[in-house]
Amino acid sequence: MHVWAVEDDWDVADLKSNTFELEWPPRTGRRQKFAELDRAAWVDVEEARTRILKGQAVFIDRLLARIAEG
Repeated sequence: MHVWAVEDDWDVADLKSNTFELEWPPRTGRRQKFAELDRAAWVDVEEARTRILKGQAVFIDRLLARIAEG
């Protein structure tokens, strides 16, 4: 998993994703392209906590601590 944070103001509607190629359906020899990201959204901390896996909460906690440090 890769986690990052940025201080910026950008419109999530402008998201342009890279794609990757995968054999799909499996074992058919057919290759299809898929987007790495299918959507983006700005959410507050409480909402973010409801959308992530429990084990990922540490990253939010570390970010908030870093922000509090200045």
